[in-house]
Amino acid sequence: MDLIALESFLDNTSFAVLLVTMLIYWVGAAFPNLPFMATLGTTGMAIANLCMATLLGSRWIEAGYFPLSNLYESLFFLAWGITTIHFIAEKMSRSRLVGAVTSPVAMCITAFAALSLPVEMQASAPLVPALKSNWLMMHVSVMMLSYSTLMVGSAIAIAFLIITRGQKVELKGSSVGTGSFRDRVKQKTTKNTATESVYTSTGNTAVLDLPQTETVTLSPERLSLADTLDNISYRVIGLGFPLLTIGIIAGGVWANEAWGSYWSWDPKETWAFITWLVFAAYLHSRITRGWQGRKPAILAAVGFVVVWVCYLGVNLLGQGLHSYGWFL
Repeated sequence: MDLIALESFLDNTSFAVLLVTMLIYWVGAAFPNLPFMATLGTTGMAIANLCMATLLGSRWIEAGYFPLSNLYESLFFLAWGITTIHFIAEKMSRSRLVGAVTSPVAMCITAFAALSLPVEMQASAPLVPALKSNWLMMHVSVMMLSYSTLMVGSAIAIAFLIITRGQKVELKGSSVGTGSFRDRVKQKTTKNTATESVYTSTGNTAVLDLPQTETVTLSPERLSLADTLDNISYRVIGLGFPLLTIGIIAGGVWANEAWGSYWSWDPKETWAFITWLVFAAYLHSRITRGWQGRKPAILAAVGFVVVWVCYLGVNLLGQGLHSYGWFL
């Protein structure tokens, strides 16, 4: 089997395995009494990760350069990064819901790369002069890993919003993955217990009984899961943000070497800066302001969209110095 046939086999296998893995994680989340589903899901993610790593290695051998020169290669590198960060997040959380969130993201990316891109866009091609530099590996790989990490953290934050139904949740410093806090988290909603004011009579005094408020509490299992997701999202984004910072700095150095300017407000550079600001605001709100729960999760959900605009939207909608063949 030649390398091209091997790559075709591996990209389709990655998609198929991730599709099955996604279904396994979803079934496991719906039926938590099936413990073997978590093991099957982890095994599926490992197989997909290995297939994509082999694909990228094969492309590296075939083309003779680090496989991040076009959209096809960068999509598979992104999906590989997501499956890699998945293992870190899953180990920290010990929750199968992490896989239920990360597997569809990785699956959709591989489906787009393997099934939607034209054959000519999947083929390797000689590098343009600006990309013939060691900075291709140093800058682009770090940026792609930061995208993967931030996407995983943001997707987990979106799962938190789903679990808590978008309501305000008060988190009180539980430890990650222990599930022992149980009653430390409360979801507070206010609702009227009566549609009309009720008067009671005490002697000659009429007393107005005002509508009362109730505290609605989620089940202990859901509360434990919400607290875990909040913590894992924070930790994963905390890992991705330094990678993004390093990647932007390395890109500035490479830009100065290639184009004679550290920063030119190219569309990709501008959106990378916007992405940095969004996640800087997220971390600032958590570290300095002490935010937890819904507010930072909404900010992370916005960050999920911004990362995609920075990675893919800029290349689809605009032209710039980073648009080499739909290049990252």
